[in-house]
Amino acid sequence: MPKLKKKKKRDLEKTYSKKEMINKLRRLADCLENDKYFAIQIAGERIHVPVSAVFNIEHERSSDEEEIEFQFKWKRE
Repeated sequence: MPKLKKKKKRDLEKTYSKKEMINKLRRLADCLENDKYFAIQIAGERIHVPVSAVFNIEHERSSDEEEIEFQFKWKRE
């Protein structure tokens, strides 16, 4: 069995304009509806989200702000 390429841990956040976010969400919705993987480039790295990824929505609240995160999780093969 071939070895997995070791990837560096990362945790980053990227801010997009409203128009950019709308375009990304449209592409994402099209991929989900058509059972296709979703590809996105984040901070110079191309990420492929497989069709088998689990989708969830996370909501966080503190005393002065709220956050909603749309997440995909999957195991690397």
